[in-house]
Amino acid sequence: MSTLTESTLDPAEAVYDFILPAGEPWAREVLRGQTIRIVDLEGNQAADTLFYNAHDPADRYSVQDTIRAQGALYLTTGTRLVSTRGNTLLTITADTCGQHDTLGGACACESNMVRYALEKRHMHACRDSFLLGLRRARPTWGTRDITHNINFFMNVPVTPDGGLTFADGVSAPGRYVEMRAEMDVLCLISNCPQLNNPCNAYNPTPVRLLIWD
Repeated sequence: MSTLTESTLDPAEAVYDFILPAGEPWAREVLRGQTIRIVDLEGNQAADTLFYNAHDPADRYSVQDTIRAQGALYLTTGTRLVSTRGNTLLTITADTCGQHDTLGGACACESNMVRYALEKRHMHACRDSFLLGLRRARPTWGTRDITHNINFFMNVPVTPDGGLTFADGVSAPGRYVEMRAEMDVLCLISNCPQLNNPCNAYNPTPVRLLIWD
């Protein structure tokens, strides 16, 4: 069940404020106790996101453990983002979108080809952005550290027979999700460039990233 919750934090008091263009990667450490907000500036953009224990790449976001811990498929206010080792990486403290996908995964050149057409293979994809962002932030980390991600603002309904569908987004301009770091975490984002399904209304747009102490 979605839970819409406004934040009391003032953007003017953020210690970090950045506009991430569509299709670009972003990686930054968020320290324990800090809060990060991802803002869907124009509506229906998909922000593919991975979280890691900043000091141990093997201790990273786990979709299975997160779903099991909360007993729900979608992420919203109150959700604990659980790691592979059972630790809470972050807690969602505010959410004005209502639900976020943790099943659909990230687009890749290979999936663009299989899902859409052979000539789509060359198109820029989130997996490439993840690798680029991770290499910049942690040069010794690599392909094995790219795992199943969260798709903030993305709508991926589960069909009655257990399949997944990529539907029109449920977000809108200015909606956001906010999380408090429960340990030092590395946040890795690919601001999705996907042009072939309606996850971002076929129009990739920027997102805003803010961090508070």
